[in-house]
Amino acid sequence: MAPVATATAIPASRLHGHHDRPSMVSVGTIIWLSSELMFFAALFASYFTIRAQLPGLWADKTELLNVPFSTTNTIILVLSSVTCQWGVFAAERGQVGRGGAIWHFWGKTQGWGLREWFILTYLMGAVFIGGQALEYAELIHEGLTIPSDAYGTVFYLTTGFHGLHVTGGLIAFLFVLGRTYLARRFTHEQAVTAIVVSYYWHFVDVVWIGLFLTIYVIK
Repeated sequence: MAPVATATAIPASRLHGHHDRPSMVSVGTIIWLSSELMFFAALFASYFTIRAQLPGLWADKTELLNVPFSTTNTIILVLSSVTCQWGVFAAERGQVGRGGAIWHFWGKTQGWGLREWFILTYLMGAVFIGGQALEYAELIHEGLTIPSDAYGTVFYLTTGFHGLHVTGGLIAFLFVLGRTYLARRFTHEQAVTAIVVSYYWHFVDVVWIGLFLTIYVIK
């Protein structure tokens, strides 16, 4: 008799009778992210337009930026996209969690499930937000605020709106994790939710790379 395949060996798109086909939730999320892209494009346009009018102000204010600190914070956020994608791979395998302790990292992460990877991603995202708050505190101490000048206004608007989007992603991770703990079994719908959240997280990461290059590198 042939061995019976377990749920963890079945792709998430086929769990419980589902077949490979586009998810309306995924399609809707991609369309919504396209509108968000237009929003950030408007912020980029505002930044470059005002900078072109006030080059002297930009030259002075960008000296206040802590580029090494922001670079480290950026690396953390970019790596969180990698851990998020590993969580998606686990969801596609139908693997919600792993046995053993979550802190068993080195050499054992191949057995991690969706929960472990998303928890790690959440922590890295939280570190990024904490780093951004620390940077804001230092800049405010230096006198750079929203009403101080045009540079302060566009700096806090662009980075602040992105920070709000990252915070929204952290809330989404909590939602996904909560569903996996409350549900009795891992379903196709939960896998789709995890994949959709990963789309959003990759989006905010890519937007931040653009912001980092614009604000901190091309000063």
